[in-house]
Amino acid sequence: MATIEEHLTVAAVARRLGVAPATLRTWDRRYGLGPSAHESGEHRRYCPEDLARLTLMRRLITSGVTPADAAEQAKNHKGTISVETIVEDYVVREELVSALHKAAKVLDKKFIEAALRKDLVEYGVEQSWSEVMVPLLFLVGNDWEETGEGIEIEHLLTEVLKGILREHVADIRRPVNAHPVLLASVGEELHSLALHALAAALAERKIESYFLGSRTPHEALCAMITRSAPPAVFLWAQLPKNADSKYFNDIPAIRPMPRVVLGGPGWSRIDCKDVAVVQDISDAVTEIERAVGL
Repeated sequence: MATIEEHLTVAAVARRLGVAPATLRTWDRRYGLGPSAHESGEHRRYCPEDLARLTLMRRLITSGVTPADAAEQAKNHKGTISVETIVEDYVVREELVSALHKAAKVLDKKFIEAALRKDLVEYGVEQSWSEVMVPLLFLVGNDWEETGEGIEIEHLLTEVLKGILREHVADIRRPVNAHPVLLASVGEELHSLALHALAAALAERKIESYFLGSRTPHEALCAMITRSAPPAVFLWAQLPKNADSKYFNDIPAIRPMPRVVLGGPGWSRIDCKDVAVVQDISDAVTEIERAVGL
């Protein structure tokens, strides 16, 4: 990593910002946001202040500001600026998804975190998950399927979303449920992001949960049911091969028996007639609220 005294080439700055070198040359020619450092006999290089202004410009553009206005703000800015102050209020949800998609493609982790934190505060987990996070994941996944590139973007975004949702699951001092509900991805299911979203949505309602995560074996699920006597058990299966009925049919007989709730496209309603199969996070929350007596 470069120290603050280093002066950077066009290629080095382009890598840091996630833009093409040609874009930097355009910004220099069109808006006057070029390198300021110059030594006799060498090409001009970007100093730390130049990099800060360009970083601000890129984030402003990502947030929806036009390049011309972003350049003007960047040129006039002095000192530091937090990314939170440049995250706009997106009235149209598609615009926020688009801005986050652009930020994900240039690996702008800080912008994604700031925008999602703001959205969660304003709209809550259920809306933010359904209207922003899921569409964003779809766009990133679709990019990878169409081009074969960008798998690193999907992995980074998934971890960022998990971190944001974990923040939302703060310690519940006075949970409404005496026994936590269980949340698990069953079989060899590696997908668990939906569980993080559900745990965060339940936390907003002061419903405590035990998060068992991905690849929860049948033995572990049964042991937790016996030991914790949960009012509800939510089982996630993204893939049909992991949606084995033993996970809700062959569980310990305790009193009262927990309400079993199934989520994910892996489950078939035909094979799950005696348990609740939900379509989205709102339905899952409603079923679990009933189980804890709300």
